[in-house]
Amino acid sequence: MKTKNITIYDSTLRDGAQTKGIAFSLQDKLRITEVLDNFGVDYIEGGWPGANPTDDEFFKKLPPLKKSKLCAFGMTRKDGKSAENDPGLNAVLNSGASSACIVGKTWDFHVLKALKVSLDKNLNMINDTFEYASKRLDEVMFDAEHFFDGYKLNPLYAKKTIKVALDAGAKWIILCDTNGGTLPHEIAEIIADVSTIIPREKLGVHFHNDTDNATANSLEAVRNGVCQIQGTFNGLGERCGNANLVNVVSNLCLKMKYKTNLNKNLKRMTYVSRFIDETLNRQSNRNLPFVGSAAFAHKGGLHISAVEKDPKSYEHINPESVGNQRVLVVSNQSGRSNIVNQLKKLKINFGNDNKKLSAFINLTKKQEFLGYAYDGAEASFELLAKREFSNLKEFYSLESYKVSDERRKQTSGKFVTISEARLKIFVKGKEFFCVAEGNGPINALDIALRKALSHSYPKLVKLNLIDYKVRILTPKDGTKALVRVRIESSNQRLKWSTIGVANNVIDASFIALHDSITFHLIKS
Repeated sequence: MKTKNITIYDSTLRDGAQTKGIAFSLQDKLRITEVLDNFGVDYIEGGWPGANPTDDEFFKKLPPLKKSKLCAFGMTRKDGKSAENDPGLNAVLNSGASSACIVGKTWDFHVLKALKVSLDKNLNMINDTFEYASKRLDEVMFDAEHFFDGYKLNPLYAKKTIKVALDAGAKWIILCDTNGGTLPHEIAEIIADVSTIIPREKLGVHFHNDTDNATANSLEAVRNGVCQIQGTFNGLGERCGNANLVNVVSNLCLKMKYKTNLNKNLKRMTYVSRFIDETLNRQSNRNLPFVGSAAFAHKGGLHISAVEKDPKSYEHINPESVGNQRVLVVSNQSGRSNIVNQLKKLKINFGNDNKKLSAFINLTKKQEFLGYAYDGAEASFELLAKREFSNLKEFYSLESYKVSDERRKQTSGKFVTISEARLKIFVKGKEFFCVAEGNGPINALDIALRKALSHSYPKLVKLNLIDYKVRILTPKDGTKALVRVRIESSNQRLKWSTIGVANNVIDASFIALHDSITFHLIKS
């Protein structure tokens, strides 16, 4: 293990939010932050205070972090504003974050064309910003935007910008390949030159993936002395995305033997990657190195035969080192060790009955084939296991439900939609029939179910449904498509997620809702 520690800076919540089709809710950001903090990344870039209401609320509501440092993103003072009187800059400094990453122009082309200021005035803007910010916060970083492009065309000016920031109080200088056009063979020469004015231990890099070289560039930068790597999980980001921290960190730790604060938690890498995708309602890339479901999948007979004798035959690492699992496509034993470990973690006694264990493994595989993704719905997996091994007693049995929507024109001419649910269940041998209206069919069904259960289980009043997501699993089937519903719930002590899959979105929702209520009651 190399003695030098590499700092990991996560930009998923800010740069990752620029991914086409991605929109973080406040709850998304809070949940992902909690997972990243537990994972142990050094910095979590929470967003850009003052840029949008979601980011503003995030910085207000985020509880103290346990392992990571919270970082706010912003930009240098505007032309015509002093640092002290620039509202955008002060929104960053007043966010409550202990550190900030402040972007400034380093490419003369951008200074003249985008900012429309002189080169000297841009240097003054950088200097004033960091002199002021470094007095306000413990740690301020300079995000040297378009540095590599700027260096290639005007190296003297690009280096002036970062030297000004350093001298004015910046603790880190982050060299950014904002357009993503830099290639690995260019890295060594540029960093060698930059290191004549900036100590390598104060250098970081931020690569975009427009040439599919962001991972290679990040690793090459570390090889040449850079000590901070910025990126996003699963390569989220604008255009072609950012350096994928899954790949960068896994290679740093396992291949290059560098020390990071994530080394000891590397077995959680697959979980973190899939959790983020599931939270964002994205289909995980099955071919993603290290953590993809196919990353260690073997189908060919020759491969399987060799792997069964010695996994090193066709695997570059042990999949369990990153929390993944080997899959032998033609074998009924694929995923066995992973499922056994999860059962042990849940303290579920599966005894010595190998037939029963094998049956459960096959059941899990069948469920996953149907669309159940338990990586983001651990509560549903726990209930599945308890139903098989612990004879979990259900708190009620469903007889029937009916959901209807009516769109009605009012006397004012406006339309309103009224959703109604009718539900019949049996609780402790007694029949309960309830009718409820709600804000949509799922809400109406939820209210009706709670009404029917409230007399027998008053603890349900503490159950809160805080998120609801639907994913189309078979889009080619149109309106007959298979759908997956994920519900996030909480009570005063816990947060959990449950999942349901069906061709009917109401049925899928009820399955997830049923698991949510059941999990709450057994944990209360």
